[in-house]
This record gives sequence, structure tokens and C-alpha cells, in this order.
Amino acid sequence: MSICGPFDPSFSDLPDTMPVFPLSGALLLPRGHLPLNIFEPRYLNMIADALGQDRMIGMVQPRPDGRNTYHMDPDNPPVFQTGCAGRITAFSETDDGRFLITLTGVCRFNIIEELPMQSGGYRAVLGDFAPWKDDLLLPSPDLQPVNRDRLRQALEGYFAQHSLRSCWDTLSDTDDEMLVTAIAMGCRLSPLEKQALLECASLYDRGDMLTTLLEMAAHPRAPQTATN
Repeated sequence: MSICGPFDPSFSDLPDTMPVFPLSGALLLPRGHLPLNIFEPRYLNMIADALGQDRMIGMVQPRPDGRNTYHMDPDNPPVFQTGCAGRITAFSETDDGRFLITLTGVCRFNIIEELPMQSGGYRAVLGDFAPWKDDLLLPSPDLQPVNRDRLRQALEGYFAQHSLRSCWDTLSDTDDEMLVTAIAMGCRLSPLEKQALLECASLYDRGDMLTTLLEMAAHPRAPQTATN
């Protein structure tokens, strides 16, 4: 494995605490690029604060929980334990008071504990990057390769099912990591499916799971009809 580029933080540069942006269905993976349109006041405060510090934000997904929905705070729902920290690598302001940013994935983390609400109204956590520190390294070319033929067939079926134009020709020249990352982040998968992809231990595992999910999405189960 090799270390990433000169602008990428090292393990010692990763923050102990960071703001988090809970957003259902948003998947950020290491070295992936996630564009975000920020308009809610507390998240405008979060971006402004991050730009003045280390530009790092943790992307997390709210955890579905049907048992306590009546008592759940809809503005601050419980979140999955694992997220991915991203660095703001592009930023612009709009005339109507929004921020348009791009987060570039750096490293996954596990939430140790949630911190008191920040003065800007956004949430922050104490995170542990150690279990995922290999995210900072580029995948070795000696690792088990992704099954591209099976992935291509699954993606073509997925696009046909959803009446979308295939993007395989655009993606096929990329390496395995960028191929899997772009498809996983871009396809319309459920929040639970995206969380499962985030937590995959290896690139091969993520590619295999992604292929299976696309195959399932391309052949949805027919609704069952009641019989007398």
C-alpha cells in the first residue's frame, strides 16, 4: 500500500473531536467526493466553523428506530456508530445565503461519545479513527480484484430497471477503488444498504456487496397478492 497525496492528512492530523452532519442516504467513502448544498442555519454555522479550523466534518446517517419514534427528537435523531470524516476541498457562497461545498472522504471513524450541542446549534462527537486507519492508504494492487464483469452486468441491469443511461464507459477506465466508490455513492440504494457498504472491511467485500445489491435492485421482487 502507498500513502495518499501531499494534501491528505496523516493519521496524527485527524481530530479527536469533530462536527457531524447526520444525513440519511448520504454515503461518503474514503477518497470519494460528496457535493452538498448547505442552507439550514445550524449547518451554515458548522461549515463556517470548520473552515476556520481543520475543514473536517463527519458524515453520519440517522439510525432507523421504530420503537421510540414518539419520543425521538426529529432534529437530533440517534445515528449509526460508524461514519466517515471528510475534508472540505471545494467551497462557494450563493447570493441567497447557501454554501455549496464538496467533501472529500478521508477516513472512517467510530463514535465514542456524542458531545454537548455546539454553540452554533450543530452536533459534535468524540471519534475513534484507529479501527479504520488503513483508509489513509491507497489499496495495494496485489489485493483481490473486484469482479468487474459481474459488476458491469449488475450495473447495466440496474440502469435498465430504473430507465437510466449507463455510465459504465465513463467509469471503466478508473481503478477498482474509484469504480466501486463512485457507483456506491451515486446509486439510489437504501440508507441501510449504504451503511452496510460503508462498514465493509475491504474493497473486495464492498465491491461484492455492491454488485449483489445492484443485482437485487435490478430484479425487484413481485408484490405478493392475498389469496382466499
